[in-house]
Amino acid sequence: MGIANQEAVKQFQKLMEEVDEPLKNTFENVHQGYPNETLMRFLKARDMNVGKAHKMLLDCLQWRIESEIDNILAKPIIPNDLYRAVRDSQLVGLSGYSKKGLPVIAVGVGQSTFDKASVNYYVQSHIQMNEYRDRVVLPSATKKYGQYVGTCVKVLDMTGLRLSALNQIKLLTVVSTIDDLNYPEKTDTYYIVNVPYIFSACWKVVKPLLQERTRRKIQVLQGSGKDELLKIMDYASLPHFCRKEGSGSSRHSDNGHTNNCFSFDHPFHQELYNFVKHQASLRESIAPLKQGSFHVNFPETDPERADIAKTIESEFQKFGNQNQNGLAKSLSGLRVNGAS
Repeated sequence: MGIANQEAVKQFQKLMEEVDEPLKNTFENVHQGYPNETLMRFLKARDMNVGKAHKMLLDCLQWRIESEIDNILAKPIIPNDLYRAVRDSQLVGLSGYSKKGLPVIAVGVGQSTFDKASVNYYVQSHIQMNEYRDRVVLPSATKKYGQYVGTCVKVLDMTGLRLSALNQIKLLTVVSTIDDLNYPEKTDTYYIVNVPYIFSACWKVVKPLLQERTRRKIQVLQGSGKDELLKIMDYASLPHFCRKEGSGSSRHSDNGHTNNCFSFDHPFHQELYNFVKHQASLRESIAPLKQGSFHVNFPETDPERADIAKTIESEFQKFGNQNQNGLAKSLSGLRVNGAS
């Protein structure tokens, strides 16, 4: 850490010493014993501006209190069949670890449908995975690898990406905004694989709109990306859709569901779900467990993100006009929140 960065962290520390106890308490759940590293994440997210980073962190902590984020890992999505439906339509999972000990998070962007539950359940599930990553997975990796592990790598599978993805932009914008504002700088690199033409055409237009800090983190790989990814992780940690060319986000691996990290039956999701149910059982003596989604306050979409969403919508419709004949006509009445 350079001298200027050290000074910025010291200034940030002094400001945080002045916040009230509720904010300090929820900050402990955020930093997990590494407050300086956490302050640096927020500083990076605000280009090392201490005042802006301080406001960003305070807003994050206030959001956590208002939305009861500290308790979200004691709020299971029940019954099991509902959680299984969420997993089958929100394709995310932990496939392993990089050679540096960073968790490898796989995301099935192209085949996630988000059509089996309400928006609140998908947001709840996403935040639970964030919290489980930060409170359980990353601390465990830090202990196992003998050095601080505070970020992950994400492998995004674009198999099956179609015009229907426009219907998901609102939800994806909400989720990415939550991440940007409350979980900044948690991803070291985004690897994008199994890229169809529709993504390639859209990427050329969207890439210049992204901040330089974000662009540096994104790598679009050829095909399934297996050869490049094997440089940073072992074969066992490769997401199932990267293991052979053209495999895509298959719901079945060669050995059944066990290698499919999206599946509810995968060890990661079993461990996560059992952890949440156990935390809930510890709290049942205080309040009985209720069915229903965990409502979280959605942040307002910033203008930059709205412009990106609008550009994606425009490019997808353009692609539809050029390649799908009259299919795009069905999108004519579609409006995306924050992008219309």
